[in-house]
Amino acid sequence: MTSTEAVIFYHGTRADLRVGDLIAAGYTSNYGSRRKANFVYFSALLEPAVWGAELAVGDRERIYTVEPTGSFEDDPNLTDKKFPGNPTKSYRTREPLRVTGEVTEWQGHSAEQLKVMRDHLEALKRQGIEAIDE
Repeated sequence: MTSTEAVIFYHGTRADLRVGDLIAAGYTSNYGSRRKANFVYFSALLEPAVWGAELAVGDRERIYTVEPTGSFEDDPNLTDKKFPGNPTKSYRTREPLRVTGEVTEWQGHSAEQLKVMRDHLEALKRQGIEAIDE
């Protein structure tokens, strides 16, 4: 997939970035065992980026608007396993994402929702399953 006509894409993280910076694969992942990330993940919906920011390792939660610099595909961790048809509009790419701005006002999840998600991810980890399977 390469079309990005009039679509705003989001990337949730805790990295401190500026407009024009590139978010690239090949660095330590923000999730799981923090191994080298083979893909960069992003979404056309704000909600998946909120989860990304909240679950990432680091100090301050951030959500950036981004534009893909190359081709991308549906995120198989969500689309094939959890949400057929990609209703979360979640994608991944091996090409960098360019930061185009920062979303400074967004609503995070409740402490209870975060606990449920973290408990779920911890249970998967105990089973040897990474949250992001690359």
